[in-house]
Amino acid sequence: MTQKNHFMDNKKTALNFVILLGIISLFSDMTYEGARSITGPYLAFLGANALTVGFVAGFGELLGYGLRLVSGYLADRTGKYWTITIIGYTCNLLAVPLLALSGHWWIAATLMILERMGKAIRTPPRDAMLSHAGQQTGMGWGFGLHEALDKTGALLGPLIVAAILYYQGSYRESFAILLIPAILALSLLGFVCYLYPRPQELEIQQNNLEIKNVNGKAFWLYLAAASFIAAGFADFPLIAFHFAKHDILPKAGIPIAYAMAMGVDAFAALLFGHLYDKNGFGILIIITIISSIFAPLVFFGNFSLAMVGIVLWSVGVGAHESLMRAILAKMVPATRRASAYGIFNMGYGISWFLGSVLMGALYDFSITGIVIFSVGIQLASVPIFLVVRKLV
Repeated sequence: MTQKNHFMDNKKTALNFVILLGIISLFSDMTYEGARSITGPYLAFLGANALTVGFVAGFGELLGYGLRLVSGYLADRTGKYWTITIIGYTCNLLAVPLLALSGHWWIAATLMILERMGKAIRTPPRDAMLSHAGQQTGMGWGFGLHEALDKTGALLGPLIVAAILYYQGSYRESFAILLIPAILALSLLGFVCYLYPRPQELEIQQNNLEIKNVNGKAFWLYLAAASFIAAGFADFPLIAFHFAKHDILPKAGIPIAYAMAMGVDAFAALLFGHLYDKNGFGILIIITIISSIFAPLVFFGNFSLAMVGIVLWSVGVGAHESLMRAILAKMVPATRRASAYGIFNMGYGISWFLGSVLMGALYDFSITGIVIFSVGIQLASVPIFLVVRKLV
């Protein structure tokens, strides 16, 4: 076999691994994003107020992102990437159908937080394994393809929920039906673990890369800028709460809007992942500026402007979730990537929590305050990204 053919075989194997992980994420997102499309209204239905919705969403992210520090460290320290990933997916997915059994808002809130914890446990080792394949496929494209498949599931899940609600089904019936994609995801996860027991072997070029230390200046500045964005990005449950309260969308229309957002997210991840591989760091800066104006459109606008705002919100989510992971993978050596993802996600999550709670509290007093805070703090990340761009 020639060197060229060997490289092509390795690239094909890496691509297959990315696709299989993406399909697992597709079924997973069908499950928990289908649920998250109605968690805001569901908490309101059970008697929660806007502050509670914001607190639950933010605290779930805070606890979840904090756990990523632990799971990432343990994955690198023990090498048990698959074991930790499987534990996380199990917790993440099975919490969703249990929501069908909740009769009080605090029980539902506990399960929502548990679901976030499961996602936290499995994300750093999963992303570390994915980054090994990214050396073959292109980091931007690899993470972008995974994100696109991931968000395809996030599109389908809310559509399933919307169909159930449209035909007069209940929130509880919606949560129960999501057990099906959860079982499919867990079954495929076990199969992929069997096929690829050591995904780190896909990264044959890791020693040829000039990688900066995880504790370097670029990493911490990058984390600071990303944290500003996290603080300013309103959680969809709060947006859905606003849509329901002001009758911007009917009950069944809210999960449809979320499905639309996930479709745009999938397209944005593929497009901007490809553009990042070709053009580099500047793509992230451009997207940050464009997507930052979602807040006035969502919270001030009528139906049409709110839908434009949702599109910009989803472009930001898709680009940030794919590009930030791809960029970080190039800053950190392979043996420390799960830890780096854990550190990064903890800082990101703390900011997400603080921003979510603040915006939830502001909602009852000043929607204008939410908009000013959201746009301002996101744009504050731009000068920091410009500095990081010169360092990486």
